[in-house]
Amino acid sequence: MKIRNLAATAGVILSTVLNPSWADGTSKSMQSESTTINLAGHQLPVVKGGLYDRYRSNPPLSVIEAEAPDIDLSWFRELKKERVDIGFESYSPNFYYKNSRVTAIFTADLDKLRELMPAQVLEKVQPLQVWPGRGLVALTAYAYHYCDNDSYNEIGLSVITNRPGSSSLGPLTLMSQAMSNDFWGYVLKLPVNTELARVRGVVGYNLPKWLTGINYRETDKSVIVEISDSETGKVDVTIEARKLDDLSNKVSMVTNSFTNVDQQGRLTTGYATSRQLSHASSTSAEAVNLSLTEGSLSTFIKSLKLGKMLKYEYVPEFQSALYSPRPL
Repeated sequence: MKIRNLAATAGVILSTVLNPSWADGTSKSMQSESTTINLAGHQLPVVKGGLYDRYRSNPPLSVIEAEAPDIDLSWFRELKKERVDIGFESYSPNFYYKNSRVTAIFTADLDKLRELMPAQVLEKVQPLQVWPGRGLVALTAYAYHYCDNDSYNEIGLSVITNRPGSSSLGPLTLMSQAMSNDFWGYVLKLPVNTELARVRGVVGYNLPKWLTGINYRETDKSVIVEISDSETGKVDVTIEARKLDDLSNKVSMVTNSFTNVDQQGRLTTGYATSRQLSHASSTSAEAVNLSLTEGSLSTFIKSLKLGKMLKYEYVPEFQSALYSPRPL
């Protein structure tokens, strides 16, 4: 029981990217038109007149303030962007001004998790073993309502690991990460619903992204996320997560880092820092209902042999800064 409670303190591994249209209707009107740009040799559509079309990941904060005056930009004013070459010219960190997410942390088959991670990565990090034969995965649905890449939705499925160069002591490592709000993982799957997010993620961040339909919507009591199968177009995975009442408005800073392999075969690491403005958590198994079908992502999730959900995080409002990867 102690190990189970300790595991439940785990937070979210990797916020790297995510959406419905912007709340004030601005993005909705802009999304009626698109234009084509060239990014790293890929021809892809972006919102005509949107932030990315105009500023390529480097919009002045004065523009954000004018377009979305209700957003608190104080944190972003403290951060400095730098021009970087990540397979295309960009700026780091990438800013996410208004976002939402829900996360469920499950136990999973430890041998299967190791099997899915490249040998190079396993030399540096290991899945955390919370009890014999069981590791942890974090399943997160993100809605990026307003960011440097306009707006999009994303689903992250990540293995929770130790930090590179540190010992993997299972629950003790998990507790250390939870106490410092500094989490590490290896990303298994990261579907998105815009081509801009896909190309930037694959080319620039070495992440396993593909394009598919992701419907992120809310009712009075729940957040409902429907993930389509990219080949059939049918709903593949459905996440129904409860809106929690005991929300904290105390700002919480969380860092989520990942280790992976770039297109040259080199080990790299990247991270995102999130400023959580409204958040709550629960260990009740009834807080999240995960519905699987026979689709490709459902089949993959089934192969992980998920066990009991240990923790659920409901974060209706957060901001984030995603930093470009660097060699490990």
